[in-house]
Amino acid sequence: MALFTTLYSGSSGNCAVVLQGGRYLLVDMGKSCRTTLRALGSLGLAVSDCDGILITHEHADHVSGLDTFLKHYAVPVFGCAATLDMLDSRGVLPPAVEAVALDGRTEDIGAFRVTSFPTSHDVPCCGYRIETGEGRSMALATDLGILTPVVEQSLLGCSLVALEANYDAFSLHGGPYPYYLKVRIASDRGHLDNRACAAAILDLIQDGCKKFALCHLSQTNNSPELALTTVYNVLLAAGIQPGRDVQIQAQERNAPSPWLEF
Repeated sequence: MALFTTLYSGSSGNCAVVLQGGRYLLVDMGKSCRTTLRALGSLGLAVSDCDGILITHEHADHVSGLDTFLKHYAVPVFGCAATLDMLDSRGVLPPAVEAVALDGRTEDIGAFRVTSFPTSHDVPCCGYRIETGEGRSMALATDLGILTPVVEQSLLGCSLVALEANYDAFSLHGGPYPYYLKVRIASDRGHLDNRACAAAILDLIQDGCKKFALCHLSQTNNSPELALTTVYNVLLAAGIQPGRDVQIQAQERNAPSPWLEF
């Protein structure tokens, strides 16, 4: 049995867990080391059981806890070369920590087979497809303005997809953010809105995927209720019943979310 959850997920910080056979991978660490360790402990997970940390990109809401964590725990770090170079230049990666550039490669990390794929963001950024020893697969794609053909192909055939639902377009454009930030978020190198997320989920359901985690929700421009309502409306219009035909979960901002089995 393989499991997925997030320790926390949103514009204020992101960290995900993929667990199988008592071993796990982390994806990002965007809140403090203490917050991350407390969340792991609440799930009964020890750092010694972690096989690696996958980093999507260099923004603070994905790496702000990494510096302190790696000073105490020499867990291997994986990501695209540009991200690892940036972290190294900031002194985040101690010499004792193994740092491995993936850049589209497939790497066996413990019992997991991990493949990275590039996403469309305003800094070098990637998502991950993770296969377990039981032949199950899931994928995580956040911080992307559009789903490129490479991303779409990487999500196909997964049992579970964790996908960004960052903002509601009406909330963003009518909200308090300055104009330049609204343009950045809504661009093809920004973030995915609820309707684009819903459209992608509909396509993936037709490919056979049945479980979805909505990630990286903006606190200012979105809410779990709004994201779920948007996705549900798109699926219901296509004759798909959420909760019966598919499972869709909006991830918690400040606490671990319920486990999703895949």
